Amino acid sequence: MNIEQIYTGCVAQGAYYITSNGEAAIIDPLRETQPYMDRLEKDGVKLKYIFETHFHADFVSGHVDLSKKTGAAIVYGPTAKPEFESIIAEDSQIFDLGNVKIKVLHTPGHTMESSCFLLTDENGKETALFSGDTLFLGDVGRPDLAQKAAHLTQEELAGLLYESLTQKILPLADDVTVYPAHGAGSACGKNMQIETVDTLGNQKKTNYALNQPNKEAFIQAVTDGLLPPPAYFGMNVAMNKKGYDSFEVVMRSGMTALSADDFEMAAENTGALILDTRKNGDFAKGFIPQSVNIGLNGDFAPWVGAMIGDVNQPLLLVTDQGNEEEAITRLSRVGFDRVMGYLKGGFSSWKDSGKETDVVNRITADEFASRFETGKSVVVDVRKESEYAAEHVEEAYSKPLAYINDWIKDLNPQQHFFLHCAGGYRSMIAASILQARGYRNFTEVEGGFSAIAQTPVPKTDFVCQSKVLSSHS
Repeated sequence: MNIEQIYTGCVAQGAYYITSNGEAAIIDPLRETQPYMDRLEKDGVKLKYIFETHFHADFVSGHVDLSKKTGAAIVYGPTAKPEFESIIAEDSQIFDLGNVKIKVLHTPGHTMESSCFLLTDENGKETALFSGDTLFLGDVGRPDLAQKAAHLTQEELAGLLYESLTQKILPLADDVTVYPAHGAGSACGKNMQIETVDTLGNQKKTNYALNQPNKEAFIQAVTDGLLPPPAYFGMNVAMNKKGYDSFEVVMRSGMTALSADDFEMAAENTGALILDTRKNGDFAKGFIPQSVNIGLNGDFAPWVGAMIGDVNQPLLLVTDQGNEEEAITRLSRVGFDRVMGYLKGGFSSWKDSGKETDVVNRITADEFASRFETGKSVVVDVRKESEYAAEHVEEAYSKPLAYINDWIKDLNPQQHFFLHCAGGYRSMIAASILQARGYRNFTEVEGGFSAIAQTPVPKTDFVCQSKVLSSHS
């Protein structure tokens, strides 16, 4: 028997590849299936099952394509209603895989069909728990995503999650290895550890959600502080439930090379959004007007989902040469399949053609320090609220990037402000969106708070709850 975690950092997602005596199973596969096909061929094993822990919201699974290519059965837990052929397992149903067995544990709460898969090894010992979004390391799955479909409140779903954990998971032995579907960085939880594998015994000791004194306390703890889910989550659920175009079709369409003229015409005639995936420093020096910068070198796919929202939005890509395929792949993982092509030759081809370009007014942290005036300078910090609370520029406004569509209307276009995040990635996303919407009276700080912290600019960890960025006043 062999268990391998295939972890993809850009979506903080863990898929699992299990083999035993010539048979294989894959749990929660990613959209692109060729790496799995290559691995199956290399190992000389036949894929028997594709287990899905639930209908994922934050990425598009490769279950449909993988089943078509291999003939393997797709397995869901009880109550799932996919619109394609699959096995809807009963609670406690056991599936044989070579010399091992995989038992279905129905664990509703994150979603109603959510299930964990418990592996028993060749010696009959319960060895591994593939916990999906039911149990993370340091956290549990958020109970607010399935409210509409389940006709339940988030508190009622949290109650179901409590019962699932206490009745199905906590009674398992401490030495069972926990393999979750996500790690730190995923929006499916709020308090995940950076580790991606742990023992159940250690989680019983360290996971805040598993250490609540009663059901009421658990519900309060897991629902407290939940941020609104990204807009694309519901669309990913629909794709995972209904099916989707094959990854190969999406890739062929997206890999259409467009000259500067054709690229410009496509942008004007189709309503496509120009997505520039270059590093923030390169973008700041020059870009196509109205472009949005979300760099491949960061949490690209989740930020695309959070900022663009609608997976049906047509996209045109500007990338560093050679990164086109990587960008399309990562977009497809979160359901953004309508890539209409990319700028052949990259931004330099646009610039060399003599077409209009734009820049972001960016300064160093030292320049910011020399220009900053306490009580006069307006500073907008787009980091998370928790980062802001830890330490921030004195009197800075906390305006997390994730909520830019809410707070952008509070800006006074006539009032200059400084803009920063932690290192420059998120503030450049914000800068590109601001300029695309006509806001230009700002200066973005290179290196973000990490660089500002090394300057004499006054800083504090005091949070003024009443501080509001007032518009036009």
